[in-house]
Amino acid sequence: MLHDLMPILLLFAVSAILGVAILILTNLFGPSRPNPVKLSTYESGKIPIGGPRVRFSIRFYIIAMLFVLFDIELVFFYPWAVVYRQYLSLGSFIFWEMILFIGLLLVGYFYAWKKGALEWE
Repeated sequence: MLHDLMPILLLFAVSAILGVAILILTNLFGPSRPNPVKLSTYESGKIPIGGPRVRFSIRFYIIAMLFVLFDIELVFFYPWAVVYRQYLSLGSFIFWEMILFIGLLLVGYFYAWKKGALEWE
């Protein structure tokens, strides 16, 4: 079995060694002439105002996490819909299993709604 995977292992090893070697060689032989103009921030030709760190409201992160959570869970609907007809002969188990999954999604959604995670004030 190891013999079958040897080309893939060799590919990963060569690409890792080559990547590290290129990074080392560019740091050793590449020109490094820092000056104030190169080290300054370029913002469309305008002088930057304020600091580089901007604080975002935690609401953005909560909405993003909820989106990713529900989006990934909704991805499971597609394979279920594809194989639904093939496994219909097994009875209604596959249907009720998806109804349970949708119910759990709705419980999570209403919990987030009740806790105010979807409020934007």
